[in-house]
Amino acid sequence: MSSSDLGELTAARYGKTKVRVLRVVREGEWHHVVEYSVEALLEGAIATSYTEADNSVVVATDCIKNITYYIAKISPHILSAEKFALHLGTFFVSKYAHISKAFITIEQLRWSRIHVPAGEQSPQGHPHSFYRDGDDKRIVTVEVDASAGKNKLIGKVTAGISDLLVLKSTGSAFAGFLRDEYTTLPEVDDRIFSTSVDLTYTFAPIEIEAPTEDSKLSFVIPVQKGEQGFAGSVWDEDVPARARTATLEIFAVDNSASVQATLYKMAQRVISENASVQSVSYSLPNKHYIPVDMKYLGVDNLTPSEATVFMPVAAPSGLITATISRK
Repeated sequence: MSSSDLGELTAARYGKTKVRVLRVVREGEWHHVVEYSVEALLEGAIATSYTEADNSVVVATDCIKNITYYIAKISPHILSAEKFALHLGTFFVSKYAHISKAFITIEQLRWSRIHVPAGEQSPQGHPHSFYRDGDDKRIVTVEVDASAGKNKLIGKVTAGISDLLVLKSTGSAFAGFLRDEYTTLPEVDDRIFSTSVDLTYTFAPIEIEAPTEDSKLSFVIPVQKGEQGFAGSVWDEDVPARARTATLEIFAVDNSASVQATLYKMAQRVISENASVQSVSYSLPNKHYIPVDMKYLGVDNLTPSEATVFMPVAAPSGLITATISRK
């Protein structure tokens, strides 16, 4: 950095994005698959690579890609996006003395087992055949922080769902909202409610046991199923399914007075069922379906009880967001 520079470097982070990984885990004839898109970004004593063209502090992004594939190969935690992300982040901050933080983001695509006629499969589905089960994705973001020392690692984990498209054809109303000279929207006691759910939930920070061997490749899960502190924690692999189920069930059964009210109920259930979840955020954009006006034909398609033909409208749309935090 030159003394004549008018600006100074105040933040820097770099790495590799869109590292696509398909991993097969074989347990005899019974196979598991996961497909991830991984982003791995690093922070630390890297300022001179920007200010002095000093590449000696740069872990090449190609190396970051190679490490991602290698950890995917050897990690016993690969089937859990949260654990794999923590394993990968822990390796980066442990392996490289000048790297103080690693930020791992994983997008997981849905693969579910194909079910074939009885007698040819287990009740869980075919042992090695799968199909893409929807366009929604699991999202996991992890920060592994070694700022306090290489033996004092802290992990921060946020997980959730994106692009979960849902629709209910009744059981939703919107009335009693503020009305003034700008109001044209009529009140309705029955309407289609559709949205594309983006959900994130954040766990309490965790302490991570630092690897002690020279390779820095190990990663220890500190608590196991059935032990105190496991249920509802970042180590509990049932949390994603519970959060998804809570979202879908509340959406389905709630007699919705508004998107806001339904959102709040969803988040309360996610918090109540998962002890280590500290906050829950939803982003729910309206997917509007407008009844088609057929009055010119003498046909009533506007009264809610008579409306059966709708026109999907992509934009503009309402957008409802909120974060609910544990008391």
